[in-house]
Amino acid sequence: MTWRQQPEHERVYTTDEIEARLKSELPHWYVEDGWIRRKYRTSGWKSTLMVVNTVGHLAEAAFHHPDLTVSYAFVIVKLMNHAAKGVTDKDFALARKIEEVIGWQPGKDPDSPLEGTPDDPRFKYLKYDG
Repeated sequence: MTWRQQPEHERVYTTDEIEARLKSELPHWYVEDGWIRRKYRTSGWKSTLMVVNTVGHLAEAAFHHPDLTVSYAFVIVKLMNHAAKGVTDKDFALARKIEEVIGWQPGKDPDSPLEGTPDDPRFKYLKYDG
């Protein structure tokens, strides 16, 4: 497999366009200082590391890498296309995939044989939004 060069001119979205897309596509994300961002709250260090590793896997598979802020009980994911110097479709696509995987709750799917994380403090993982 050969390395693909990025297109010379990727569409960079304006702040207003970013805010509109986030509102309709990624409501838990926000724009700040030219980045789209999301704060994932966790139940502690072990959960934080699982989130970081999951985001890392998705970013490496996509070959599009976010900046991360990592603390004991949260992870902040920041996306901006460095080559394009702004937010592009790549950022929205990776944000959607991160949101889909990190936010997955099999216990909320009535057709899933998987139960999901028990509602017990010993097994807490993420603090899910809604």
